Amino acid sequence: MALEITDATFEDVVLNSDKPVVVDFWAAWCGPCRMVGPIIDELSNEYAEKAVVGKVDVDENQQFAAKYGVRNIPTVLVFKNGEVVARQVGVAPKNVYAEAIDQQL
Repeated sequence: MALEITDATFEDVVLNSDKPVVVDFWAAWCGPCRMVGPIIDELSNEYAEKAVVGKVDVDENQQFAAKYGVRNIPTVLVFKNGEVVARQVGVAPKNVYAEAIDQQL
């Protein structure tokens, strides 16, 4: 399962990580987000040792969604060394997310 990331834990989990971090910005009411959710969970298992994979509920945690210009959900950001290195807005096939992670390993 993907890690639940909140505004309170974002800096520690995402920005200070020594591994690449995938962050899925989503909301419970969002249909396309429910399509991306299982993909994110699979990636969390597959990249468990190599990357951090987490989710931010934008209804409950708006600070970093606003900071990174997340206006449409789902939006998946890939961070490396605290910087955004990839962005995917909307639903994409699993390989698109996997390739974005692989490029940072």
